[in-house]
Amino acid sequence: MVGMSISRQILESTQSLQKKLKPLKFADPVSYVYNPIEYAGASHRVYIERFANSEKKVLFMGMNPGPWGMAQTGVPFGEIPAVRDWMGIEEAVGKPDPEHPKRPIVGFACEKSEVSGRRLWGLFSEHYPNPDDFFADHYIVNYCPLVWMEEGGKNRTPDKLPAAEMEPVNAACDEYVGKHLQLLNPEWVIGVGAYAENCLKRIAEEMRLDLKIGRVLHPSPASPAANRGWAEAAAKQLGEIGIW
Repeated sequence: MVGMSISRQILESTQSLQKKLKPLKFADPVSYVYNPIEYAGASHRVYIERFANSEKKVLFMGMNPGPWGMAQTGVPFGEIPAVRDWMGIEEAVGKPDPEHPKRPIVGFACEKSEVSGRRLWGLFSEHYPNPDDFFADHYIVNYCPLVWMEEGGKNRTPDKLPAAEMEPVNAACDEYVGKHLQLLNPEWVIGVGAYAENCLKRIAEEMRLDLKIGRVLHPSPASPAANRGWAEAAAKQLGEIGIW
């Protein structure tokens, strides 16, 4: 039952994070804030219970949810076919309140593709056709579960928010990620992109953890380098780091 206690503790940490983030307010140009671990909590819970149930060799960390991935499914980088067909997760998804009219949450009925998630989970599912083989040694978490949107529907990433607004967010998210580091006890932590890597370095330093920290190129379509062949680049980086 040791494995159950790890996932249960991560679930408790997730609930604590949710409570800390709920009352926070954000000024213009942010008009809407979604928290998928709240309205898509059922899928998020299954993801944790099924896959965060043992110590890991490698912990990957992303930044925050994308509008067509985790925002719809509650699973990090949650491209729908990867979550539904590869991981076997498909739970009922509620609605954020308020909901942006241009960014509706329709859960697993969403027909748009989350390119970052398609690339990331595509690489891992290609290497590990059985998800249990991947999750035996690896796990993926997002630094922050919040999605910030402007009035027009444009996504606003955490690095674009004022430092004063991000201070309580960072405090809550640092604690949440720190709990993952304690419980999953990874040998390697890998930031998906520079922002995540910098967060991991800060948390490891604060906790005085001796971790191997690395980075893979972010799979976002906004990155020209990622569009030139992300899977090959990421696999090469993981090989050079010594993970693959």
